[in-house]
Amino acid sequence: MGRTSDAREKILTAAHSLIELRGYSALGVAEICKAAGVPKGSFYYFFESKEALALAVLDEHWEAQRSDWARVLEEDAQPLSRLRRLFEETEAGLRAGQQSCGTVSGCIFGNLTLELSNQTEPIRERLQQIFDTQVEMVDKVIAEARERGEVAVGDTREAARSVVAQLEGQVLFAKLYNNTQHLEALWDNCLSLLSARRTDTAAVSS
Repeated sequence: MGRTSDAREKILTAAHSLIELRGYSALGVAEICKAAGVPKGSFYYFFESKEALALAVLDEHWEAQRSDWARVLEEDAQPLSRLRRLFEETEAGLRAGQQSCGTVSGCIFGNLTLELSNQTEPIRERLQQIFDTQVEMVDKVIAEARERGEVAVGDTREAARSVVAQLEGQVLFAKLYNNTQHLEALWDNCLSLLSARRTDTAAVSS
């Protein structure tokens, strides 16, 4: 069956692609193994269930995404500039995916939240942890922007939750309509959500 390390990575890669394209519930272990090019026995050597595999896919995807978010949101730039860069990179990633496979895949976290949050508690809990961490990361940026007088919000955490929800919602619309143009409103909507000073918009854009 080849090196075990290869088998596990092949299963994860195949599962990630299939879940993005088709969702979780319709997939079977045999189909995942076929796409990965590994025997079915290899699956149960690494994962005790399909749910365990889904959790591993979420963890792997979040590890990469969290690194990207940290790189953008913690860079040496004005806070609102960092937030806008996050939106731009999200849009660019979805466009690249659309060019590659012909459809906007959306966000795997949002997709699985809609599909599974009422069906499997471990996955619901993991998704909740991921979104809570996203909110925490955005909260730090908004708090910094408030200290600089660039936004007027009371509860920065609730503002961050609204920003993450708006990002997730626009990505959902982009997936629904298979059109990344739905992401173009992200920045103006974010400025409104944060009651940002419009006089700062030009500076943030530079």
